[in-house]
This record gives sequence, structure tokens and C-alpha cells, in this order.
Amino acid sequence: MITVVIADRLGKGQNVAKGVESAGGKAIVVPGMGADMRLGDVMQLENADLGISFCGSGGAGALTAATKYGYKERHGMRSIDEGVTAINDGKTVLGFGFMDQEELGKRIVEAYIKKNG
Repeated sequence: MITVVIADRLGKGQNVAKGVESAGGKAIVVPGMGADMRLGDVMQLENADLGISFCGSGGAGALTAATKYGYKERHGMRSIDEGVTAINDGKTVLGFGFMDQEELGKRIVEAYIKKNG
């Protein structure tokens, strides 16, 4: 099962988690304000396959996870299609602007399964 950590600057992410789970993944939503800055730490703790970070710029949590743990990241994304492309390019940490949408979680997991089996 694919484990996805979802970390939102404002403590959200529950809709993305629903999408992850509907596609057969396990979603872990990091609680609390500033959760995006703890994305990499929780990914390490949970041995996660993917991480999704949300903040105004779409980059802080993803860049922090990449810098601290060496994850391949793409940040500043504003659409689901950009996220799917990032998965297809081998990225495991995705940084978005605020987009707590069920479809995002679902399509990211589907793309990961299609790419990695």
C-alpha cells in the first residue's frame, strides 16, 4: 500500500486524504498550523512513499523535506496535472498552493501506481 503524508500550512488536507484513500492509498494528515514544515520528518517516521505539501507559495514544506532528507521534489504547482507530471518525472515530494481537493489525492496515487506498479 502506498503511504502519502499530507501537510498543509493551515492544518487542512482532509479532502486530499479522502482522495488518497479512494485510490487505495494510506493517508497521513499532519495536524496543526505550520504542518507543511514537518512534512519530511513525518515522511521519515512513517516510511512514506509520497509527500504533499500545501502553503501559499507552494514550496516551503517541499523544499524543507528535500533539503533535510534528499527527497526529489517539485514545488510551486497550482494544478493536479502538474502534480501528475511531477510523479511521472520521479518526484516524491510535491509542493502545491492551497488545493485541498479530493481529486488531487486520487489522481496523484493513481499516477504513482501506474508509474511504479
